Amino acid sequence: MSEEAKKEEYGKLLFEWKAPEYVKYERTRNWYIWAGIIFVLLLGYAVYTLNLLFAVILILAAVIISIRAKGEPMEVDFKIFEDGVGLGSNKFYAWKEIDQFYIIYEPPEVKNLYFNLKGLRSRLSIPLAQQNPLKVREALLKYLAEDLEQEREPLSEEYGRFLKI
Repeated sequence: MSEEAKKEEYGKLLFEWKAPEYVKYERTRNWYIWAGIIFVLLLGYAVYTLNLLFAVILILAAVIISIRAKGEPMEVDFKIFEDGVGLGSNKFYAWKEIDQFYIIYEPPEVKNLYFNLKGLRSRLSIPLAQQNPLKVREALLKYLAEDLEQEREPLSEEYGRFLKI
């Protein structure tokens, strides 16, 4: 679908920016040594307790972390339209699919826009990159309620940043 057709289908384009699909952390040799030790210990525990599902999950996590460490994150287009939010070239969330939004802006570590999606209560996290969070907030308030109770980033993202995974 052409850019012009998207603009017609999703309404006026309000904001557009690019950001990496995930954060690539700098990891030292010590990080890999400790991660390997913890992996071996947890895998040994999974085998000892005959918990094969846990062992498979550990192996899959190790493979995913290894693949992401070797590759570079893709640049993803983020767009805010009058009718919803676009991610990349083929994912679009209409406002009716989104419950609320909130922004956590604590540079340089955290500069994210979060959408609470309806249904399974999933969350969509979008890096703000160089966007002005006040202007983005002002535009979103026309379409969504802001979750003012959220004052910190989700614990899963906080732990992920701390553990560099």
